[in-house]
Amino acid sequence: MTETTSKYADFEGLREQAVALRREGLSRRQIRDRIHVDNNDILNRLLDGEPAPEWTKRPNAKDGVRAQARELRLQGMTYDQIQMELGCSKSSISLWVRDLPKPERKRTLEESSAIGRRGWEATLKRRDVERQATKRKAEDDIGGMTDRELFLLGVGLYWAEGSKSKPYRTQERVTFVNSDPGMIEVFLAWLRLLDVAEEHLRFHVHIHETADITAAERYWLTLTGADPSAFGKTSLKKHSPKTNRKNVGENYRGCLSVRVLKSAELYRRIEGSWCGIVGAAKRADQENRTSRPSRVV
Repeated sequence: MTETTSKYADFEGLREQAVALRREGLSRRQIRDRIHVDNNDILNRLLDGEPAPEWTKRPNAKDGVRAQARELRLQGMTYDQIQMELGCSKSSISLWVRDLPKPERKRTLEESSAIGRRGWEATLKRRDVERQATKRKAEDDIGGMTDRELFLLGVGLYWAEGSKSKPYRTQERVTFVNSDPGMIEVFLAWLRLLDVAEEHLRFHVHIHETADITAAERYWLTLTGADPSAFGKTSLKKHSPKTNRKNVGENYRGCLSVRVLKSAELYRRIEGSWCGIVGAAKRADQENRTSRPSRVV
């Protein structure tokens, strides 16, 4: 019996606890932390059929905003004013109040334009709030990650972003280049999972010559926690004075290349694992296709 199977052997007992906590109003994350279930598939099965508490659900703006929009329209407000007041889109407002009489226009074109701009700013702010709420919920839903999940993620990550051997150039060497700090952190965590020794890692920063090179080098050194001696000479991307570089600002730090020394065996393992993932995905897809009931035409 594996460690994971042993941990969740008392499934019915865990389900009783999870259901009871759900009915008390706890979120998935709170339940996960309370009963120490870090496997999302297991947690989904434990909570199957139990609705989420109202406070965890994304607010439905249409429930009450429509009535507010109609009331404001009856008070004589324009679409722009309602948008600025409620932060909803003018297309939604139009649908909600189109049967109501139009208010008499009392403003100049400049005044109306100013109100329109403020209304659009309110809409953008509302959308950003919704965007951030969606991201936070998605982040919470991930929960913990098993070693197997991290291994599979790392294989897919490398095969998408890492260097690969070509038929015309056999080069079995593990090299990963990316500008996203999160990608680098996940890749390094994956290498540690595979017991790749720190002394086998080499780092190189690639960056535009007009950027803040020193700050970028310091940033990547801090992020990786590597010894400075593991960093090679920074590669500068040169360009003409006419080049209009878009990636500017303090958040631009170029790309970091992570190379694993003596990595031919690791590369072959990655390639073989990726082939295994592709085959497993095809089989799962075929099973899903055949298990779905056919539609009656």
